Amino acid sequence: MYGKQTERAIGALSRLAEVWDGGTTRLSALQIAEERGLPAPMVAKILSTLSQAGIVAGSPGPGGGYALARPPAEISLKQVHILFERENHSYLCPFGGGVCGVGDPCAIHDSLVAMQADITRFLESTTLEIFRVAAQDQGLKPTEQMVQLTTPRESYRAPDRGRN
Repeated sequence: MYGKQTERAIGALSRLAEVWDGGTTRLSALQIAEERGLPAPMVAKILSTLSQAGIVAGSPGPGGGYALARPPAEISLKQVHILFERENHSYLCPFGGGVCGVGDPCAIHDSLVAMQADITRFLESTTLEIFRVAAQDQGLKPTEQMVQLTTPRESYRAPDRGRN
């Protein structure tokens, strides 16, 4: 549905939505990264992109940081998605080139088209308000165990198996 940058952008924005109080509370890129278990340089880059798009407002210096530029209910996941993902309206045929588009569609063509429409509806209709409600109205908080599960690993290489 979306890649790592979009996932991390939603993670950072979800944290800003959780503390939404009209834009008074600001969090640094480092705070957001640590609280979400994300790489700080990536969060800083993502927040810069989100700032340029008018989704977050940043202020430098002591007491500075980032806040949502408008209420969470006015920011859809689709607005975030289009910043980091290419629009892809192709429905790649699992049978390979030349099957769909030549005569009848493949056996799962209609299901793929419907699935893409569902994803688009989800992204358009889901706003950051869901995160604000979860944190402020329902009192939900990520557990320490959840943050540990999302903390980036230092290396993705397989452990050394004693080979020389």
